[in-house]
Amino acid sequence: MHYKIALCDDAPADRALLDGLVRRWAEGAGHTIQLAAFESAEQFLFHYAEENDYDILLLDVEMGGMDGVALAKEIRKQNEAVQIVFITGYSDYIAEGYEVAALHYLMKPVREEKLFSVLDRAAEKAAKNERVLHLVTGGEMIQLPIHKLRYAEVMGNYVTLHAGEEITVKMTLSELESQLDERFYRAGRSLLVNLTQISRVTKTEIRLLDGTAIHLPRGAYEGVNRAIIAMN
Repeated sequence: MHYKIALCDDAPADRALLDGLVRRWAEGAGHTIQLAAFESAEQFLFHYAEENDYDILLLDVEMGGMDGVALAKEIRKQNEAVQIVFITGYSDYIAEGYEVAALHYLMKPVREEKLFSVLDRAAEKAAKNERVLHLVTGGEMIQLPIHKLRYAEVMGNYVTLHAGEEITVKMTLSELESQLDERFYRAGRSLLVNLTQISRVTKTEIRLLDGTAIHLPRGAYEGVNRAIIAMN
C-alpha cells in the first residue's frame, strides 16, 4: 500500500528521528510512502491548503505558536478520515485528543516498537476508509464511503443514514450493520453510531464531533464507553 504521511514538530532533532523511524517502518512493512516534515503548525496548514490528501499525521502537541491540538481541530473541520497521532512529553493533553478522534498518543522519547505498532493501526484504518456502501434509494444507486457515516437510525421499515446528508433506504439495521466494521456500535435496537465520530458520552446522549446530539437509549452508556476503549 501507498500512504501519504506528514510529521509536524518544531524540534529539528525530533523531526529527524521521526523521519528516520517512519521510513524504516514503511520499508519493513512493505509500504511505499510520501513523507513530508514541517517545523510548525502554521507551515503545515499553509501546505495543507494545497495538499489535503494525507492519510496519516504525526503531530507534536507542544509547539510554539499554534499547538498540535489546535492544528488537529482545524484539520478535522474538513477531513474526518485522516489518522491523527499526537506526540507529546506530557500526559495532560490526552482528554483533548478525544475531541479530534486522535488514534493514539505517543510519549516522548518515542520508542520504535510503539511507533511501528501505532503506524500499523493507522495504515489499517486508512485502508478501511476506502470502503464504500452501495445503497439503492429513489431508483438510484448511491456510493457512500463508510468513514463518512456518522450514525444510522431506524424509522419504521427504513433506516436513515446520517453522513453529511440524510439517506433513507429500505433495509433493517442488522443488514446495514453486517456491511460495517468495528468502528460502528449498536447502541440499542434502533441506533448505530460511528465510534470515531464521538466527542463525548453522557448517561442520556452521545455528542458527535460536529456537535450533533443523539439520544442514548437507557442502559447503553456503559456499552458505548467500553466499545470506545476497546477500539483504541
